[in-house]
Amino acid sequence: MPKDTVKPDLSVNIAGVILKNPVIAASGTFGYGKEYHGLLDISGLGAICTKGLTINPSPGNKGQRIHETPSGLMNSIGLENPGISAFIENELPRLRKLGPAIIVNLSGSTLDEYAEGAALLDKADIDMIELNISCPNVKAGGMAFGLDPDAAAPVVKAVRRAASSKPMIVKLTPNAKDLAAVARSCVNAGADALSLVNTFKALAIDTDKRKPLFENIFAGLSGPAIRPIALRMVWDLWETAGVPIIGMGGIASADDALEFLLAGALAIQVGSATFIHPPLMNEIISGIAAYMKQKGMEKIKDLSIRSL
Repeated sequence: MPKDTVKPDLSVNIAGVILKNPVIAASGTFGYGKEYHGLLDISGLGAICTKGLTINPSPGNKGQRIHETPSGLMNSIGLENPGISAFIENELPRLRKLGPAIIVNLSGSTLDEYAEGAALLDKADIDMIELNISCPNVKAGGMAFGLDPDAAAPVVKAVRRAASSKPMIVKLTPNAKDLAAVARSCVNAGADALSLVNTFKALAIDTDKRKPLFENIFAGLSGPAIRPIALRMVWDLWETAGVPIIGMGGIASADDALEFLLAGALAIQVGSATFIHPPLMNEIISGIAAYMKQKGMEKIKDLSIRSL
């Protein structure tokens, strides 16, 4: 088919949920959508992934929460959220009317908290759950569930049992020593898709006060500085995952997004860059379409160089 007659189909199928395009607003950076009203065409997005939600309301962390670094952003927000029940009652009805698919990021500190939250979401009018296993396991001394395959599997199984009707994405932390082992464990436990990467564990020090900048000492690093490493991790997991991969980490242009899609991701999430340029996701969607037309590609899956 001549390139000038190609009409790219940007839709993607993730575990049976059809997104109109592969561009997703990342968890923690898009709130519940209302914060960006009038700043971009929200209806044109493939999906919105909500800020992390827990079974009980959380005030988040004390002290400084954001710190800008060269080509990056550190955050220590601490999962501030109104709780799942309040979200379902007060935020979800309006969010549902915006148009994109709705993915809820689920967090917790114990297996019981995850399961209880998942049970509520199973009955809610949402499309998918993104399971955040970067949270500290209180009963295991604060180690994040996602750092170890043996710790990750039980929480994935618990959420799978409690929310059997909702497709589940598991969001992986790049701080795991063996990310491939964690990924395989999550898939074997019932994950329908994987999203990666979450933020990198990082440190900033206040040289005037001579102490760590954040009260929790460490914080999560995102932004363009992490993109080449995040891209490498998507590349590494493509062969072993066996489920759709959603790539993220420092995407700030259509070309950045295309790199992840070429590396094998079926969709991408955009986070920190939206703070700088709110219409960016709309521009990325247009850029992907233009690239596909230029290359004579009809489907998003045709972008991947891993299947050549």
